[in-house]
Amino acid sequence: MRRLILGCGYLGRRVANRWLDAGDDVWAVTRSAERAESLRQAGMRPVVWDVTNESVEELPHADTVLFAVGYDRSANHPIHSVYVDGLARTLDRLPANTGRLIYISSTGVYSQNDGQWVDEDSPAEPNRDGGRACLAAEQLLTGHPLGQRAIILRLAGIYGPDRIPRRADLLAGKPIAATPDSYLNLIQVEDAADIVVTVAAADLSLPKLYTVSDGNPALRADYYAELSRLLDAPPPTFQFADAVPAASAPETKSPNSRRSTGDKRISNQRLTQELPIRFHYPTYRHGLADAVERLGGET
Repeated sequence: MRRLILGCGYLGRRVANRWLDAGDDVWAVTRSAERAESLRQAGMRPVVWDVTNESVEELPHADTVLFAVGYDRSANHPIHSVYVDGLARTLDRLPANTGRLIYISSTGVYSQNDGQWVDEDSPAEPNRDGGRACLAAEQLLTGHPLGQRAIILRLAGIYGPDRIPRRADLLAGKPIAATPDSYLNLIQVEDAADIVVTVAAADLSLPKLYTVSDGNPALRADYYAELSRLLDAPPPTFQFADAVPAASAPETKSPNSRRSTGDKRISNQRLTQELPIRFHYPTYRHGLADAVERLGGET
C-alpha cells in the first residue's frame, strides 16, 4: 500500500512506523530539509513542502492520505491558514484517484460546557480559534470530491511520553487554570495511532465521522492529583475561570463562569461499536503511569 502523511509529528510518526512495519511505502511531507533526511533514514520518502505556500505542483498518489498537520505558533501563520488553507492546497495537489483520506480534527469543535456526553451527532459550535479552524477544515473537506472518501477523526487531548498536560505547572506548584470538578477528555498517543491504522484498513461506508477518546473522561481534580502523585509534586491547586488571565481565558463565557474552561464528556461509542478497537491505555491512570515512567522530554 502507498501511504502519504502530512504532519509526521507526535501522532503521524507513530502511524508511519506502523505502516512501515507492515511493509507499506510511506511518503511524508515536511517543511524542513533537515527533517526530510531524518525521515528518509527512518525508511520514508520525504516530500519537502509547507502547506502554507504554493511551491508543490502535485503530491504523490496514495491509497491512504493522513492529514495530521499541527499548529506551530513559532511559524507565525494564522491557524486558519494552516488548518483550512493548508488543507485546501493539499486537496488541490492530490491526484484525483487518491484513496481514503483521514483528517485529524479535534473535539475542540464542541463547546458544550455542562458536563454532558458529546458524540458525533452533537452540535458543533466552537468558541475558540482552534475549534473554528478545525470545523471549517472539516466543512471544506466534506464539500470536496475527495471528501466522499474521507474519514474525520475528532480527537480528544493527545497525551503520552514527552507530552504530559500540565506537568511543568504541577512541578512548579502553579495553580491549574480550570475547575477541579470539570471533565478532561484524553486519548493516549499509541492508542490514537492504532485507531488511525484501524480506520485506514476498515471496510467502511464512507464518508465517516468519529469522535475519538478513551471513553473514560476524568475529573480534573482526579487527573491532576494522580499526576502529582506520580511526579512526587505538590498537590494540585486550582483557580476558577474568572481568575484566569485574559490572554488565556475562553472567548465566550458560559453563565456558570466556573465551568467556562470546558466541561464535557466525549463518547467513543460509535468508534468502538463499529471497529475492533482495543485500548492499551483505557484510562488516564494507565497512560500517565507509562508516560511518567518514560519521561524524557517536553512537558
